[in-house]
Amino acid sequence: MAPKGKGGDKDKSKAKEGGAEKGSKATKATQQINVRHILCEKHGKKEEALAKLNAGGKFDDVAREFSEDKARTGGALGWKTKESLLPEFSAVAFDLAASTTNSPKWAECKTSEGYHIIMVEGRK
Repeated sequence: MAPKGKGGDKDKSKAKEGGAEKGSKATKATQQINVRHILCEKHGKKEEALAKLNAGGKFDDVAREFSEDKARTGGALGWKTKESLLPEFSAVAFDLAASTTNSPKWAECKTSEGYHIIMVEGRK
């Protein structure tokens, strides 16, 4: 999980987009997102997870196989506010369009916790 308070340096905040049109349905009025992620400590493991997603894998299945945190059960983090997440994670997640685990739109970021592949299931 990417809770607030464990910030990284500026070099770690660079986000890479994958599988999604950035912000295609995001709005500034969004207060919370229902978010999932895959957290990998090593870049190579993150790349393996991305390869599975690019091959058509379901996001929750790939999260169960590759995620290295307590969100392994499909990567679900639940409903989160911008302030409850690390700034690097939040910046990427709140700019993603909502999608489903069967047809995920995702983006990547690096935080002090590792490499994240993020998808958003809902907004409110």
